[in-house]
Amino acid sequence: MNPRAGILVVGPAWVGDMVLAHSLFQVLKRASPATWLGVAAPAWTLPLLCFMPEVDEAIALPFRHGDIKLMQRRRLGREIGARGLARAIILPNSFKSALIPFFAGIPQRIGYAGEGRSILLTEARRLDKEALPRTVDRFVALGLPPGAMAGDLPSPRLTVPAGAVEAALAAVGQKRPAAKLLALCPGAEYGEAKRWPAAFFAAVARRHLAQGGAVWLFGSPGDREITEAVRAGCDGRAVNLAGRTDLAQAAALLSIADAVATNDSGLMHVAAALGRRVVAIYGSSSPAMTPPMSADARALWLALPCSPCYQRVCPLGHLDCLRTLAPERVIAALEEA
Repeated sequence: MNPRAGILVVGPAWVGDMVLAHSLFQVLKRASPATWLGVAAPAWTLPLLCFMPEVDEAIALPFRHGDIKLMQRRRLGREIGARGLARAIILPNSFKSALIPFFAGIPQRIGYAGEGRSILLTEARRLDKEALPRTVDRFVALGLPPGAMAGDLPSPRLTVPAGAVEAALAAVGQKRPAAKLLALCPGAEYGEAKRWPAAFFAAVARRHLAQGGAVWLFGSPGDREITEAVRAGCDGRAVNLAGRTDLAQAAALLSIADAVATNDSGLMHVAAALGRRVVAIYGSSSPAMTPPMSADARALWLALPCSPCYQRVCPLGHLDCLRTLAPERVIAALEEA
């Protein structure tokens, strides 16, 4: 496809948000199937773009979290600007995320106002949180004319590339389980206020193993301590893949799971977008804002008076929103599914 007159989307830095951005990519392609669509994203969310056939090019943003690197952004912006793009949609709300489209000279640069970045945008929109309560609604709205409603909003749907599952299995030295596979995702990058206790995940694992199933644990290298605690809690009978896969491999392996029990995390959104049966556990966050967008997903949330607080650590010190959500509820939800 010819990039000229195409669209650049500056993608989110959170894994879950990148999954939700797929709804926007689908809306853009439905409106104009022949339009070139490029997505610029940081290294840690970029791998998901190979699961989104609507994206014509994935552009790596070579910046670490918090980096400004003004000159480097200017150089990259000029390289992108040489493509002659017509429109840029900036999904993150930071000032620095709007710099590359500005340096690229893209004539239409759309994003929400904030952090004083309106000077970098040609269309700085005011975010109406009541009209757009969910993150996915906010993303899609930026791809529509001001005030327009999305109507039939497409849910994120990840397409596993051919051969990806076999390659991922080989990379971790595993075979497809003959028994029903339960994937557990007990981590959450945001903080402990989104992490259901490891002992509770272990109880869910023991139940599934007792029924003859297989259990695999997923997460980042930073989740390894939590996943090891879960594995220990089921006598070492679960396969711990945390830190042993990259994001693309984790997505490929999640696609063969029969069911997934997970915290509100990036992997929750990945599993839902892969069409898995998902039981999602919410603590300090709310399923009203970032629900798993799948008819096969069920969100469990106690909706205590103190929640959602959206804090990384429980400000009251008790974490009742997670600790009083018993394993039996998750087990029942999985068995109902």
